[in-house]
Amino acid sequence: MYTSGSTGIPKGVLVPHQAISRLVINNGYAKIGTHDRVAFAANPAFDASTFEVWAPLLNGGSVVVIDTDTFTDSHRLRDALDRYQITTLFLTTALFNQFVASIGSALAKLTYLLCGGEQENLESFSMLMKHGGPDNLIHCYGPTEVTTFATTYNVTKILNQQDRLPIGRPISNTTTYVLDQYRRPVPIGCEGELYIGGAGVANGYLNQSALTAERFFSNPFTKQPDARMYKTGDLVRYLPDGNLIFVSRNDHQVKIR
Repeated sequence: MYTSGSTGIPKGVLVPHQAISRLVINNGYAKIGTHDRVAFAANPAFDASTFEVWAPLLNGGSVVVIDTDTFTDSHRLRDALDRYQITTLFLTTALFNQFVASIGSALAKLTYLLCGGEQENLESFSMLMKHGGPDNLIHCYGPTEVTTFATTYNVTKILNQQDRLPIGRPISNTTTYVLDQYRRPVPIGCEGELYIGGAGVANGYLNQSALTAERFFSNPFTKQPDARMYKTGDLVRYLPDGNLIFVSRNDHQVKIR
């Protein structure tokens, strides 16, 4: 898989098979089954495709390939969702905002609508929920280096005083740590850098051993031999209910997907 290239040139990431299995099988956020039809619209070199292809194939569902012209035209996408009886769709935040404004009623019929990748627009979420759906509206977070999704948050309502959505809790077989500059856990509610461990952690970067050493570390918080964790560069904090909320990048990088 390749990163989005937000720091310049996309980096190749070595993703093991177990990382994809953990993403789509008994994952704790989307129970894809034989009745599901998942839209495959992502570039196969980028990480969203791992969910779009393997979630249905490893759970007995169907992959519905959506061409680029259809996926970038709201009316054609609406027709495709209906014609192919698609139940599950992933959208980047920018496309989510665009399509909610134009075909929100069609998106509301989905079983699973997942979105993420950029700062969310709460107005778009509120607008979609006024249409009465979808059954599961999931806000996703995860760098390519931990295989697509690391945390998810099921959106059920938007509070008046809310200024952003949580990125949620770790999916199955994934661990999250909020650490200070010395890689020590910070108290609940305090800001720290997010590190991610578990089965989704990649083996490192393709032909970039120095960068791999800078971002991937031995995990001191588990007794599992050879366990590793990934340094995301994202500053977060825990909410009282155990959900994580994104605060900012620690290097002023703006992620664009």
